[in-house]
Amino acid sequence: MPITTQAAFPTTTAGRITAVEAEISAVLARTSTADLEAVTTALLKAGHVFVTGEGRSGFMARAFAMRLMHLGLHVHVIGETTTPAVGEGDTLVAVSGSGTTTGTVRVAETAARSGAHVLAVTTDPGSPLGTAAAISLVVPAATKLRRADEAPTIQPLSSLFDQATHLLLDVICLGIAAARNVDNSAAASRHANTE
Repeated sequence: MPITTQAAFPTTTAGRITAVEAEISAVLARTSTADLEAVTTALLKAGHVFVTGEGRSGFMARAFAMRLMHLGLHVHVIGETTTPAVGEGDTLVAVSGSGTTTGTVRVAETAARSGAHVLAVTTDPGSPLGTAAAISLVVPAATKLRRADEAPTIQPLSSLFDQATHLLLDVICLGIAAARNVDNSAAASRHANTE
C-alpha cells in the first residue's frame, strides 16, 4: 500500500501538537539505524568536516556544525568567509530533502572530485545528491515535492524533513560524544564565550 501525503488538519492546538509529534515519531521509527551508524563512523574518522545545505536544510546543517564543534571536531560551514578549500581526506555533509537542490548538489560533486568523502542527508538516495555521496542518511520524511512515496504530513513544505533531520543529526552527535568520551562539561567548555 503506497504512503499518501494527505493528512487531516487538526482543529485544536493540542491536536496539532499531537499530529506533529506523531509525524516525527513515524519518520524516526522508519529511519535505518545502519545509516545512522555509517554516518557516525565516517565522522569519527574524518579530518576536517564541512557542512552545506540551502534554506532550512542549511539551518539544520549549521546547527549540526555547531554541535560537532562542541564535540571537538574541526568543522566548517560552506559559504562562510573563513571556510578553507575542501580536499583529500575531508568529509562533506550535504543536506537536501529532495536531493536536487542545485547549489548543494554542486558543492557535493565538487567536494567528491576534490577527494573528499561526501555524506548525504536526503529523502532520496537515488537523487543527484545521493548519487554524488559515498554514504546517504535516508530520512523518510515529506519534502516540498510531496512525492507519492513520502510520509504523510499536515505541515507545509519540508518542515517534517527539517525536524527529523535535526533530531537524527543530534542522535549522530550522541554517538560521536560517546565514542570520544565528551560529556556536557567538555562540550560546554567549547561553547562560545563571547555571547
